[in-house]
Amino acid sequence: MADMSPIFRRKAAQGAPQDRLVTLIRKPGCHLCDDAQQVIEKVCGDLGVPWEQKDITQDEELHREYWEQIPVVLVDGAQHTFWRVNEERLRKALT
Repeated sequence: MADMSPIFRRKAAQGAPQDRLVTLIRKPGCHLCDDAQQVIEKVCGDLGVPWEQKDITQDEELHREYWEQIPVVLVDGAQHTFWRVNEERLRKALT
């Protein structure tokens, strides 16, 4: 079997958009979190990507890891960005 380039292997392993998962880690009353959610809803809605949100005040581990960075966006469990979500960058990460 021919050896695939690392870039091709990474893209092939990501799967279809509906197999991806975006996670928004947020807290109540956070305007940056609201802004991030609007971008996530738009991009995920356009691409058919499922997304979820987690409340950092309800999860001790998330609180320890991300408190100073919220909102935090994970793509497939890996940190994608924090504070401000760039629509084009998120879209590119998911396609």
